[in-house]
Amino acid sequence: MNSGAQILGLGHHVPSRQVMNAEIEAGLGLDTGWIEQRAGIRSRFWALPEDTLSDLASAAGEKAMAQATVIRADVGLLVLATSTPDHLLPPSAPLVAHKLGLTRAGAVDLAGACAGFIHALAYAEGFVRLHKKPALVIAANILSRRINRDERASSILFADAAGAILLAPSDNAKQGILGLSLASDGSSYDLIKIPGGGSNKPFDELMDISETRMTITDGREVFVKAVDMMTNCSREALLLAKLDMTAITRFIPHQANIRMMNAVAKNLKIDEHKIVSTVGTYGNSSAATIALSLSIANHTKPFEPGETLLLAAAGAGLTGGALVFGV
Repeated sequence: MNSGAQILGLGHHVPSRQVMNAEIEAGLGLDTGWIEQRAGIRSRFWALPEDTLSDLASAAGEKAMAQATVIRADVGLLVLATSTPDHLLPPSAPLVAHKLGLTRAGAVDLAGACAGFIHALAYAEGFVRLHKKPALVIAANILSRRINRDERASSILFADAAGAILLAPSDNAKQGILGLSLASDGSSYDLIKIPGGGSNKPFDELMDISETRMTITDGREVFVKAVDMMTNCSREALLLAKLDMTAITRFIPHQANIRMMNAVAKNLKIDEHKIVSTVGTYGNSSAATIALSLSIANHTKPFEPGETLLLAAAGAGLTGGALVFGV
């Protein structure tokens, strides 16, 4: 029997503090309007001191679960896509599963940077098809605690947010991932990084605090390579799905910045009205942007059976991917 994977629930959550461009522009000595003109971002949300990554992730997951009638003990897997877990060890996913009452679910963190949600969704969707059990995918980040506030390239972009999607088995083979393309380019490994804190450069008392913060060493190079990766993966995913761009009802790209999103859309010749954009209000929360955007798009105009979505992302590593998803 053919099998698929259907969406039973979507949810998102952001911290209560909304940070407008004026605050960041004043701190960096930038002209009013500079950030929106270059990145298309007007605001972003940053965590309060008491917020934790597992809190944001749990809140988004709870909203996705609330949309479905799934018994929580039946959920077989939780995948948490994040670059900012509560701790380096242990992983945060088991704690999130506990908070959500997923008492019989496997739970694992996935660190795929901006492409983390694409990878997590591919992993979970395969689990649903194979094991015939629901799976919950959450993407969440608190990047405000990992940016260098003095570095313009990163401080104007990054945000905190969480998004979640609950998948369940379906007898309809046209539901779920219809085409998938994943990519990596380790030759560009150092373009976006947090230098200190890993086993290559462990924390010590002499480490400069700036080495524990994100840095973008060549923004132009990131732009060019990320656009190429998202474009090529999207084309391959469509080819594998045996579809062309006219079949896509909504395009949900990683919300890196408006220029990158528009460049990919132009390459793919996607109609502007099909592009889902949340970057203006929510900024760039890395892996969380697509999950957040899916939830917001569904809230604005609920997904209908038969819709076909194209998701694409690329980021640090470099790692990227795209998938075609039948609703």
